[in-house]
Amino acid sequence: MASIKFEIIEHVVTLSESSTGWKKEVNLISWNEREPKYDIRDWSPDHEKMGKGVTLSSEEWQQLNNFISK
Repeated sequence: MASIKFEIIEHVVTLSESSTGWKKEVNLISWNEREPKYDIRDWSPDHEKMGKGVTLSSEEWQQLNNFISK
């Protein structure tokens, strides 16, 4: 299985934290050295493991922000 390379460019917000220490976070992440995208997913306390998530382009992120702001 190929490894996934990622770099957290900016931590935006922590949405929640479980009793095990995993946190649901919104981050700006570069996946495999590509253009950074906004990302919502669960992370282990050391950011070594991650759960499934949703990745949004800047345009999609803006659309979501516009919707939430209504």
